Amino acid sequence: MEYVYAALILHKLKKEINEANVSSVIKAAGAEVSDAQVKALVSALADVNIEEAIKAAPVAMAAAPAATAGAAPAAEAKKEEAPAGKSEEQAMEGLASLFG
Repeated sequence: MEYVYAALILHKLKKEINEANVSSVIKAAGAEVSDAQVKALVSALADVNIEEAIKAAPVAMAAAPAATAGAAPAAEAKKEEAPAGKSEEQAMEGLASLFG
């Protein structure tokens, strides 16, 4: 999980998500770095639009129960409009495989 957090930190800071940067963040956190996991993460994220993935994350949807019932159809309409490319889906599957 720390590898994904490292990637999110780098993304938030508008830094490149590459093997060296991810490894640096993991080391700075005091954890031992697995080069194989770093390579897999960087490879899996290569074709992923992280901003879109964050917006589409189920956690973001769970934070919306306070929204009015009228807002739900608008959110569903936006979800339908967003095209889902095969490469991004495959990348997300690859990312999910890191967590077994």
